[in-house]
Amino acid sequence: MQKIVVTGGIPLNGEVNISGAKNAVLPILCATLLADGPVEITNVPHLHDVVTTVKLLGELGAGISIDEGTLSRGSAITVDPRSVNQHVAPYELVKTMRASILVLGPLLAKYGAAEVSLPGGCAIGSRPVDQHIKGLQALGAEISVENGYIKAKANRLKGGRFVFDMVSVTGTENVLMAACLADGTTVLENAAAEPEVTDLADCLIALGADIEGAGTPRIVVRGVERLNGGRHAVLPDRIETGTFLVAAAMTGGRVIARRARGDTLDAVLDKLTEAGAHIETTEDSITLDMQGRRPRAISLTTAPYPAFPTDMQAQLMAMNCVAEGVGVINETIFENRFMHVNELLRLGADIRVEGHTAIVRGVEKLSGAPVMATDLRASASLILAGLVAEGDTIIDRIYHLDRGYENIEEKLGGLGAKIRRIS
Repeated sequence: MQKIVVTGGIPLNGEVNISGAKNAVLPILCATLLADGPVEITNVPHLHDVVTTVKLLGELGAGISIDEGTLSRGSAITVDPRSVNQHVAPYELVKTMRASILVLGPLLAKYGAAEVSLPGGCAIGSRPVDQHIKGLQALGAEISVENGYIKAKANRLKGGRFVFDMVSVTGTENVLMAACLADGTTVLENAAAEPEVTDLADCLIALGADIEGAGTPRIVVRGVERLNGGRHAVLPDRIETGTFLVAAAMTGGRVIARRARGDTLDAVLDKLTEAGAHIETTEDSITLDMQGRRPRAISLTTAPYPAFPTDMQAQLMAMNCVAEGVGVINETIFENRFMHVNELLRLGADIRVEGHTAIVRGVEKLSGAPVMATDLRASASLILAGLVAEGDTIIDRIYHLDRGYENIEEKLGGLGAKIRRIS
């Protein structure tokens, strides 16, 4: 099994190109199933979850062509859904990636039937699929859960009103996609407002959908008879952007994130400014300069967008481990998202967990040690901690990392980090 070795103590300096957003590209790829012609998706990152999604689309019968692209220009993937001849998403593919459930709405809306295995993915707590099921039922679907599969059918979905019991990003995306081909108008209340939801809506609109309000808690979808082929570029990954900016802040360095969108990262940039970083933004870049200073500890509470994202919690905790002062982190989204704490303690961090709250007292230095990644963002936090730890930090189970970060060791190496992958 592959591992990553980080030798700490080097301030990061330089420029890094930000890849397309993992959490946007997966629903967008699934949305291509709704179209009546080929759809080209550009700025696609090289990620394991993208490979899995493309394989799933291929299993359903879609035609796939890939232009591999480069580090500075992501891949382009063209999906031709006209050859889809299957509506079952098997456990073998779905078990590794929760986002596989995003084929449920498109298959149901386009073909009148879908069978999708209950999903797997990171073990960071309960992420129920009931919001997906209830939302589709509100549009007239008949749904049952049998033998580990969600089985759905509908002659044609009907527009309706649905209020999400809780803010669910993938739930919003699934029902939004299905509503595009429903008969009549659908109103989604308490919808997720994340930039990735807006990017999905932008893609659907480019294919001919009629959607208003994406990016707000109330989305209105007027169903259309069909969606056309088309083209869409995936927005930059705000979590990858935030991860590199935190790395710069922790190491006292200066990093320019190119092809980045500061307007999707306000809560994170505010916390980094609070930590003492000097930040400048342009339309497509963010510069963070720590000027060699040690960061100040910050406190935060995770919550749905536009509040602080749960996907950046582990990285900010790593920063707090070496910051000046005490930071209190409240995790309100996932109940098991402190699994990285025990690994950070192995590096010498001072962290106390009380329920959904972690109290982090900054220490002068961390010491390298073997650690184990427990989920995608925990993997990133351990690499960040390794960047400032004395000696070598060896991170095991990095397959999580490859689900969400494109060539992270190559990108960090370009900023001066001593990092390498070993078998």
